[in-house]
Amino acid sequence: MVIAVAIDENIEAIQELSKGTTYPVLMDKDHILTELYAISNVPSVIWVDETGMISRPAASEFGTDTFTEITGVSRETHMQQVRDWVHDGALPEDASYVVPDLSEEEIQARLHFRLAVHLRRENQLSEADIHFDKAAELAPLDFTIVRASMPLRGGDPFGEEFFELYQKYQDAGSPFHGIPRTTA
Repeated sequence: MVIAVAIDENIEAIQELSKGTTYPVLMDKDHILTELYAISNVPSVIWVDETGMISRPAASEFGTDTFTEITGVSRETHMQQVRDWVHDGALPEDASYVVPDLSEEEIQARLHFRLAVHLRRENQLSEADIHFDKAAELAPLDFTIVRASMPLRGGDPFGEEFFELYQKYQDAGSPFHGIPRTTA
């Protein structure tokens, strides 16, 4: 079974993005999943078997070709790996990759992000901005922090600010807290 988890608060935006999706799309506005699995970028795919064990750790994969033009990554290789796993129990070689623990800076960034979200929900916007900024300073290429804060601060997560972040991410070698991508 495939389950998508959006780390967003805007249910209307997620409903629009998930039109035509044939699997459940859940909302994780508190980013619990990203913390549990040390996810630093989206999309991230984690394979969990029927016993609840991780079969393949976080990988930057795509379930559709929606962003192929931007990323240069087609979904087909990943989808074939999923089919092989489901039908034959065959895991890709990278399934044994061990995702390193979050660094102290990444942990601090997530705490600042969490505090910022709480303050924003309490309508303490100037205080929230201080913590959003600190989180971005500590983890400047973590999409689950920097990009996730864009709509919370009135920005467009698919706008110019996002593309600037994406360019910095690419210029830095596309760092990812999970299985490193070996191709585009």
